[in-house]
Amino acid sequence: MQPITVILLIAIAALVLITIIRNIKIVPQAHAVVLERLGAYKATWGTGLHIKIPFIDRIAKKVSLKEQVVDFPPQPVITRDNVTMQIDTVVYFEITDPKLYTYGVERPLDAIENLTATTLRNIIGDLELDSTLTSRDTINDKIRIILDEATDAWGIRVIRVELKNILPPREIQDAMEKQMKAERERRARILDAEGEKRSQILVAEGLKESAILKADAVKETKIREAAGEAEAILTVQKAYADALKMLNEANPNEKVIALKSLEAFQKAADGKATKIIIPSEIQGLAGLATSVKELIVEDKAE
Repeated sequence: MQPITVILLIAIAALVLITIIRNIKIVPQAHAVVLERLGAYKATWGTGLHIKIPFIDRIAKKVSLKEQVVDFPPQPVITRDNVTMQIDTVVYFEITDPKLYTYGVERPLDAIENLTATTLRNIIGDLELDSTLTSRDTINDKIRIILDEATDAWGIRVIRVELKNILPPREIQDAMEKQMKAERERRARILDAEGEKRSQILVAEGLKESAILKADAVKETKIREAAGEAEAILTVQKAYADALKMLNEANPNEKVIALKSLEAFQKAADGKATKIIIPSEIQGLAGLATSVKELIVEDKAE
């Protein structure tokens, strides 16, 4: 075999090998490849190893199946009360059908941006300024539903839409800031008044509880004093009753009783009474007692 022939065979083999290697494709995870054969859609390759036919098959598009985020620039919108605002949106989406994404629409991201802008203008046009500023969640949901329905034919699923910024005109912002400042001052005054009211209520409740405690203390003192006096009276009466009982048990005669009566009159007088009326039945006994006392005194003098 001629050397030239050998070199030619080696070159052909190398060319075939290079061609085969160049037509071996590996699709990574979360990606897809749209394959065309002779200009027509042939298949969608998923993750793994694939081989295409040289000069016949062509990779039309490589698609990422991950969730994607696009931040669209601010769009001028007009509210129902004729206030022009700048609103920019953020759209989160994922590709569900690589074939529809490849052949469904030209420049899908531009199509989503334009659709988002027109949908936003339609929704905001039905709302006033205050409703626009306080209804972000409602606006987000409406835009997402409309975009998801429209992009379904493009193999795209819109996951969520967020209004990133809502920028009203400068004069509107100044008026809103003044309104918010006035509202904060009003709330501060209300809080101060509520605090003062609460403080006065607490002071009044404290004075009330203090008066109740003082009254309870006075009441308790009087009750204890009355109980002490009652107990003293009961003790005295009990002692007197015991004395009478003992006297009755001793069976005294009339003279002893008369003498005890005389002692009682003596204690009753105690040098303070100016006149004492003595019953007739003990007068004689009183004279006898006086005579006996005088005899005793004379005996002691002798």
